[in-house]
Amino acid sequence: MPSPKALVRPPSSRLADGLVTHFERVPVDVELALRQWDGYVRALRDNGWHAVEVPPEEACPDSVFVEDAVVVLRDVALICRSGAPTRRAETAAVEESVRAQGYAVRRLHAPATLDGGDVLKTGDTVYVGTGGRTNDEGVRQLSAAFEPLGARVVPVPVAKVLHLKSAVTALPDGTVIGYPPLVDSPSLFPRFRPVPEEAGAHVVLLGEDRLLMAASAPRSAELFAGLGYEPVLVDIGEFEKLEGCVTCLSVRLRGAPA
Repeated sequence: MPSPKALVRPPSSRLADGLVTHFERVPVDVELALRQWDGYVRALRDNGWHAVEVPPEEACPDSVFVEDAVVVLRDVALICRSGAPTRRAETAAVEESVRAQGYAVRRLHAPATLDGGDVLKTGDTVYVGTGGRTNDEGVRQLSAAFEPLGARVVPVPVAKVLHLKSAVTALPDGTVIGYPPLVDSPSLFPRFRPVPEEAGAHVVLLGEDRLLMAASAPRSAELFAGLGYEPVLVDIGEFEKLEGCVTCLSVRLRGAPA
């Protein structure tokens, strides 16, 4: 069986100029960020994932957060249209990359806006954060693309963080995890488990109960280990200064047709 694939994108040399909305801006060490990105990609590869690199985009400081540019489901890749106009130039090379992987490409069209970081998939349910970078028309167009594939789309209001997946992600059993002070509507999720740290709300499922997560959430890692999962810790501190998390830095292509 071929290795699963993950889309990644090297940081721009202008990373430190990336957008911040809910954080106070602090200096970013770009050289350290490059080393941390290398460590992130190495962790993917060490856990059996093939990293598909999108060419870097020097003119786009936030382009390393490749998750925001595309959402994939089954054999369809939906190219996003960011609520931040300065980020819309990021999608061209991402679209080329997913086409090369054999995906059928769909695009969002104005007036829709949607960032991939607002989309959380668990089972056949697709939660979509609204109120920030994603608007109602973005949800409607995503629904039109994915509901024919069997998805059930659930809008979720987001006001306290940049993206839905800044507040919540999901464990392999479908339990949604989140840091309670940042979750607007935990009752929208059939199963919700609080975590003790903000960064503990972010996990990337690597398979075989392994969870890629930030080294800045040791208590959450201990919690997950007690539940029978195997945390795989990576240092992404420079990206966290820009409201980034482990989910932002890759797009898993589990269903890649090619």
